[in-house]
Order: sequence, then C-alpha cells, then structure tokens
Amino acid sequence: MPFHVADAIFWIAVACCVIAQLAIIRSAIVSPARPADSHAPTSTGRRAAEIAWAVLPGIALVVLFFYTWNAIHSSTIQNPGGLVQ
Repeated sequence: MPFHVADAIFWIAVACCVIAQLAIIRSAIVSPARPADSHAPTSTGRRAAEIAWAVLPGIALVVLFFYTWNAIHSSTIQNPGGLVQ
C-alpha cells in the first residue's frame, strides 16, 4: 500500500496531539512552586480532578484517531483508485 498524503497528515496530527497531551498531563501532575512561607496542604481531591481532566481528553483523542484511521482506510479500500464515480 503506497503512502498517501492523508496518511502523512494523519501521522503529523497524531504526533502533534501526543506532544500536546503529554505537556498537558505533565502540567497537571507537576504542581506549581508554592511560596516558602505557605504551609497550606494541597487538596488531593482537586489534584485528582485536574489529572482526570487532563487524561480524559487524551482518551477521547485516541478514540477519535482510531475512527479517523478506519474512515481513511475504509474509503481507500472501497475506492482504491481514489476516483470519484
């Protein structure tokens, strides 16, 4: 199967989304620096919610990419020459 432009765009989009999602998850896990005089404990419930809101879009992206990949390749199988009929 030859490498098509749609495949290239798909994999570029996958790479960009993976990099962005990793940055989002990292920012949710790594807490910002607190002032030295602040002794207030961080809320674990809030922290878990932040991590969940960072991970859930990543899961949605994986599902979206799966269906996009199937749509690209099912249209190629049905119409191998790419010709409009």
